[in-house]
Amino acid sequence: MAKFPPEFYNVMNKRIALKTIGCKLNFAETSTISREFTSRGFDIVDFNSKADVYIINTCTVTANADKDCRKAVHQANRNNPNAFVAMVGCFSQLKPEEANSLEGVSAVLGNDEKYNVFEYYQDFTNNIDEFEYHSHIDELDEFHYSYSAKERTRTFLKVQDGCDYECTYCTIPLARGKSRSDNVANTMQQAREIAKTSTREIVLTGVNTGDFGKGTNESFFDLIKELDKLKDIDRIRISSIEPNLLTAEMIDFIAESRLFVPHFHIPLQSGSNRVLKDMRRRYRRELFAERVDKIKAVMPDCCIGVDVIVGFPTETEKDFQETYDFLNSLDISYLHVFSYSSRDNTKALDFKNIVSHPQRKERSKILHELSDSKQKTFYNKFIGQKRKVLFESYVDGKIQGHTDNYIKVISSGNKELKNTIVTVKLIENNKSFTVGQI
Repeated sequence: MAKFPPEFYNVMNKRIALKTIGCKLNFAETSTISREFTSRGFDIVDFNSKADVYIINTCTVTANADKDCRKAVHQANRNNPNAFVAMVGCFSQLKPEEANSLEGVSAVLGNDEKYNVFEYYQDFTNNIDEFEYHSHIDELDEFHYSYSAKERTRTFLKVQDGCDYECTYCTIPLARGKSRSDNVANTMQQAREIAKTSTREIVLTGVNTGDFGKGTNESFFDLIKELDKLKDIDRIRISSIEPNLLTAEMIDFIAESRLFVPHFHIPLQSGSNRVLKDMRRRYRRELFAERVDKIKAVMPDCCIGVDVIVGFPTETEKDFQETYDFLNSLDISYLHVFSYSSRDNTKALDFKNIVSHPQRKERSKILHELSDSKQKTFYNKFIGQKRKVLFESYVDGKIQGHTDNYIKVISSGNKELKNTIVTVKLIENNKSFTVGQI
């Protein structure tokens, strides 16, 4: 355990740097952790800066995520070898020994313990030698509220945690525990607190968001009906939802809602039913197509994003071609493409891997090109039209934001437009964004 100079133990005017690796849920949780420190007088600085405390909220969904976690530790040590460095979250939960072995790590905290990181920091400054805390996965049964507050325009609100699915490629249930959430009333209280701030848009996030209310007499549909009554918020967006949990009733409601925007992100993972079965996904591709068709029937302008994995161990060339043809046939707007990454303690390791790394790379490239084509087609549909844009940032004389249906817009404008909703004419498709005219 590292020893620190006497001035380390003076908590006044301390600097904290935080880094989030992974999903939107992690971003929400990092903000909650940061508020614990700032409420006690800590100043937040950039992770590249010298700080007294570094918090790394980790991810372990892929090998690249693991690599990013290790790099963040090295970066913190370069910035200040005498700092308190805490690795928290999924990597720490699944691989505490490895996290503990990294040079310069002061504390390793699992997914339950990370919310008490300030207390552990105090223990550490009081020279308590024990510094690894992670509950057994079966003990992860408490729901901790979190929401992001760094950016005033958009806030990520955590409404659910954990997952009861057993997809053969995924370690999230091992890192996050069983599916859990609070009730509608308490979640609404969190949303009302956010509405008191300058936030204009709430993004609902979770590990399996649509599983909200599981084991109770409430459902995710009950939640969104209540959220649609929220005052002092302009938009609500669902970050991601499983196709088998996105019902026709829910789609119809969102099409007519006050606040929910026409944008869905729906994981598919494969367009081959055989591979979906090997993955232990809870639907067939026919159901996915039904959901897309239903959305477009009632919300023709809706943006639909899709997650897909290439190179799953049993994915043949025929399976990949089926996936490509299926995605190409769908009226979708963009893809998030992931190359399969083997993870310890997953059932996919039992399959004979027939896909080489070069094949995974090639298949990923092909689907990225398809994504670019889908996005171009979607953006082109709205050129010449006027859409309302929530402006989020101002850089070099340009104001940037998104339409309700998630088209990125960059326009000439002044910084006072940040965090306002303005009607903008979309005049040019510039591949990754559209040029807007206020």
